[in-house]
Amino acid sequence: MTSRSETLWFSGGRSRVALQRFGGFLAGMVIPNISAFIAWGLITAFFIPTGWWPNETLAKLVGPMINFLLPILIGYTGGTLVYGQRGGVAGAIATAGVAIGSSVPMFIGAMIMGPLGAGAIKRFDRLVEGKIPTGFEMLTNNFSAGILGGILAVFGFLVVEPVVSGVSHALAAAAAWVTERHLLPLIAILIEPGKVLFLNNAINHGVLAPLGVEQAKEAGKSIFFLLETNPGPGLGVLLAYWLFGKGQTKQSAPGAIVIQFLGGIHEIYFPYILMRPVLLLAVIGGGMAADTVFMLTHAGLVATPSPGSIIAEIVMTPKGGLVPVLSGILTGAAVSFAIASPLVRRAPEQESTEEHLDAAKALTQQLKHQATRAQEKAPAGEPHLSPPAVPDRIYFACEAGMGSSAMGASILNKYLKDAGFRLAVEHKPVNQLPADAQMIFTQKGLVDRARQVAPHAHIYVIDNFLDKKVYEQFIQQLKQIRE
Repeated sequence: MTSRSETLWFSGGRSRVALQRFGGFLAGMVIPNISAFIAWGLITAFFIPTGWWPNETLAKLVGPMINFLLPILIGYTGGTLVYGQRGGVAGAIATAGVAIGSSVPMFIGAMIMGPLGAGAIKRFDRLVEGKIPTGFEMLTNNFSAGILGGILAVFGFLVVEPVVSGVSHALAAAAAWVTERHLLPLIAILIEPGKVLFLNNAINHGVLAPLGVEQAKEAGKSIFFLLETNPGPGLGVLLAYWLFGKGQTKQSAPGAIVIQFLGGIHEIYFPYILMRPVLLLAVIGGGMAADTVFMLTHAGLVATPSPGSIIAEIVMTPKGGLVPVLSGILTGAAVSFAIASPLVRRAPEQESTEEHLDAAKALTQQLKHQATRAQEKAPAGEPHLSPPAVPDRIYFACEAGMGSSAMGASILNKYLKDAGFRLAVEHKPVNQLPADAQMIFTQKGLVDRARQVAPHAHIYVIDNFLDKKVYEQFIQQLKQIRE
C-alpha cells in the first residue's frame, strides 16, 4: 500500500488545492476552444511562408484568428462559466477591448476580462432583481449588458491591455532567457510531478500555451507545446510495468498504454506512479531527456495537441519537424523506461495486487476531486438513484467534456450495445449538461454541480472509468426495467 506519509504528500496542502482549482478554471476557458486552436495551427502549418503549401492569400487568416477570434472565444467561454450565455456575451465584449490594438495574442487578457465582464453583469442583475417595471425587462437586459460591456471594453483597451502586454513580453523574455541558456529541460522537475498532482491545467493552459502561441506566431512553431503534452515519459513507466511488473499491474499495463499513448489520456498512468512515488524519478528523467532533444533539434508544434496523444503530436508537427518531435518523444520514453524498470522489478510482491492498484486509483481520484472542487457528499462507485425508466440519452460528464468523459462514454456505449440496448451516449462538460437530462454518469467531485445543472437527472457516480462493475450493475438495472 501507499504509505500514510506518501498519501499526505500527494493529497495535502491547501495551496496546491487552490492552484488546482485555479488551473481547472483556466482549463474550463481554454479546453472547449481547443478545436479553434487546432484550426489556427493547421492553417499556420499549411499556409505561412515556411509551411507545407505556402499561400500568401490564405496566410492572411493567421493573424486575425490568433489576435481576435481565439481571445474572444476564451473570453466568451469564461463569461459563460460565470454567468451563462448573458455572461458570455458581456465577457466577449470586454475581451474585445484588450484584443483590439494589442501586438500580442491576448489570452491572459481574455482570461481576466471574460470572467470580469460576466461578474459585472451578474452583480448588476442581482441589484435590480425585482425592481424592473413590467414590460421593460428586455430593454433593461440588453442595454445593461451593452453599457457595462462597453465600459469594460474601454477599460480593457486603456488599462488592462498595456499591463497584460507588459506581462506577456516579460514572460516571453524569461522563456527566451531560459531557452538560450539551455535550462529548459529543468522545467520537467515541475511539470512531471505536477501532472500527477493534477496541476497540469494550471501549468499548460495558464503558462505554456500563451508562451507557445506567442512563439508560434513569430516562428511558426513552439517547443512549449511539447513540454507538458509529451506522452513519452508516461509510456516508459507503463512499458516497465508491462515487462517487469507482476500480477494485476502487469496485466493492466497494455490497456493503459493504448489509452495513454494513442488516446492521449495521461491520467491513466498516474495510479502506477502513486503506487511507487519513487517512479517520479523516471518521468522526471524522461521529461528532461525529451526536452533536451527537443531543444537541441529545434523541435516544436504549431499548436497545443489535445489530448496529448502521439497522433495529435504528429498532426500538430510543422513541415520538416517530424523527426525532431518523434526523437524527443521516443528518447523520453526510453529514459523513463530505463529508470523505471529496476524500480518496478524490485517492487514488493504486495504492490502488484489488485487491492494495491485500486488503492492507488482511489488516491488518483482523490487528487482529481480536489482539482474539480470536490464535494464529499455522494458515495463513490455506487448509483445515486435507480432509474425508473430507460432514458432516451445518457450523458457522461467531466470537467472539460473531453478526455475522461469521452473514454467513459465510449466504454459505456460498448456495454450497452453488447447488452442489446441502442441508446445514445454523449460526453459533455458538466456545466453544459442539458437541464432536462434524464441520466448522468460523472465523478464524485462533480455530482453537486451536475445536480445544479440537471436537477431531475438520475446520477451515477463512477470514479474509475475502467471499473466494469458499475457498468454491469447499470445494465442489469436497465434489463429489469425493460422486463
